[in-house]
Parts: sequence; structure tokens; C-alpha cells
Amino acid sequence: MSNHKLTKKDILRTALRHYLGVTTFNYDTGIAPTIVWELFPALRKIYANDDDLVLSLDNHFRYYNCNPWLSPLITGATLAMEEKDGVKSIEAVQNLKTGLMGPLSGIGDTIIWVMMPTIFGAIAGSMGKKGNPLGMWLFLAVFLICFFLRPYLYFVGYQTGTNLIAKLGQKLDAFTDAVSVLGIMVIGSIVSSTVNVQTGWAFQTGGVKITLQSVLDQICPSLLPAILVAALYYMLKKKVKMATLILAVIVIAMLGAAIGLFKA
Repeated sequence: MSNHKLTKKDILRTALRHYLGVTTFNYDTGIAPTIVWELFPALRKIYANDDDLVLSLDNHFRYYNCNPWLSPLITGATLAMEEKDGVKSIEAVQNLKTGLMGPLSGIGDTIIWVMMPTIFGAIAGSMGKKGNPLGMWLFLAVFLICFFLRPYLYFVGYQTGTNLIAKLGQKLDAFTDAVSVLGIMVIGSIVSSTVNVQTGWAFQTGGVKITLQSVLDQICPSLLPAILVAALYYMLKKKVKMATLILAVIVIAMLGAAIGLFKA
């Protein structure tokens, strides 16, 4: 079987189909139907024999779920493997998908779903509070850059092929751990700098007026924002809806301001 059945146009077409279908999901096979749909034109070109094509499609219908931003690294590599070895590579293709979809999802979910929106959203919100729209445009620019660079990952996966595992190997786990630690540090700094919770209560002792906020600041700066975020995180873990928490924060803030517990 020739190793050069697919052209750059075929790979680009597959990458663009990935954009259109990757939002579909079911609990039985994950995004496997999407993968079959996006790969079909390329697989049809690889397999002239209908029986071989059916074997390949049935294999891709097996459970698969990966972060959609990094999934092209895997599916691009599977195309290279099937182009090179045909149906003989089907078992290796499944092993590749199973072995990498978890680690790559960990990286993609941490960086793309959590870190980037949190960091750039906080920047945009902080600048927006001061009437500066630059943060919003920065957020949009970063998202668009990532969006239009995404098809390039298909070419990376395709060109790397079976060497993808060897090049990544155990580095994925170490990288995921490092990014997770970095994300925790960034989110911690964002909490202290953007979440504003202060108490207005004060008391007098020996003719000296002492505010509760100054006492809390001496114990731990930004203690109240940290407690608020921790409480909201705990409630989210308990499956409380985000909309419910937002409304609760608004109501508690209004009542607290009315009795002087909180201040702006």
C-alpha cells in the first residue's frame, strides 16, 4: 500500500470537518461518530476495498473522547498509520487513541478550558471595570489565534505518525502535573486580586476603633475572598447549579451591605 495517498488538501479537509462535528457527544461512544464523520473522506481514499474501509470505520466507532483542541494530534497520527499499514494497523490505531486521549485531555482541559478563560477573562473583567476594552479584545485575539492554528495540529499528528508516543511518552504526565500546579498558582493570584470581599464591621476598645477587616488582613490578606471562592467551589462539587450560586452571592451581598456586614 502506498504511503502517499493523502495530500495536504485531504488533511486540511479532515481538519475542517473536525471543526464542524466535534461538538457532538454521546455517553455510549463519546465523540466516536464525529471522528468517523471527519475521517471518512480520507479513509475512503486510503481504502479502495470496501471491506477494509468497513473494518476501519468499525474500529473508529469504538469509544473515544478527547479534548477537541488536542484531538487532531491523535486522529492525524491514526491517518498516517492507516495510510502506511492499512488494516494491519487497526489494533495499533486503537491502542494509540486509548493511550493518548486521557493524557491529552488532561492537558487540554487544564490549559484551554480552565487556565486560558480564567486568566484572560480576569484580565478582561479587571480592565473592563476601569472602562478599558483592551482586555476583551486581547481575550478575543488569543482565542482566534488558537482557533485558526487548530487545524495545524492535524498536520503535526499526521507527520509525526507512530513516533507520537515515543516523543511524548511519560512527559505527558509530568507536563500535566506542572500545568496543574501553575494553574492553581494563577487562579490563587487572580482570586486575591479580582475578588473583592470586605467587611464593614468595626468595634471600639479602650477608645480605639478597630475594623474587623484590618484584623482579618493581619491574619491573612484576602482571607474573605479565599473563603468565598472555597465555599463556591465546594457547592459546585455538591452539584449546585452555577446560576443558583450567582443569585445567592448577589442576594447575600445586598443583605450584607444593608446591615453593614459588607462594604464596597
